[in-house]
Amino acid sequence: MMLEKLDIRNLSPHLFWDVDAATISFDQHAEFVVGRVLDYGLMADWKILSKSIGVEQIAKIAMNIRELDPKSLSFISALSKIPKEKFRCFTTQQSMPQHWNF
Repeated sequence: MMLEKLDIRNLSPHLFWDVDAATISFDQHAEFVVGRVLDYGLMADWKILSKSIGVEQIAKIAMNIRELDPKSLSFISALSKIPKEKFRCFTTQQSMPQHWNF
């Protein structure tokens, strides 16, 4: 359900510092774009994304993202009212490395 057409060029350029933003299509790279907006986006980026696809669709996409910042996970979980345990990034967290015992 597209509410407005999402134009990647309207998002902050710092979100795509390591890739050519002109080659990114939201239809093909939805998880990448949503992950970048959640982890590194400004409030203006969030508003553009939520107006374009809605919070429900953002949550559906975010549920499949392998890595999200804990604050980003809490944010989307609270807004969508979906428990953190349903998100892939919560269930596949890397274990914390243990200190060596000498």
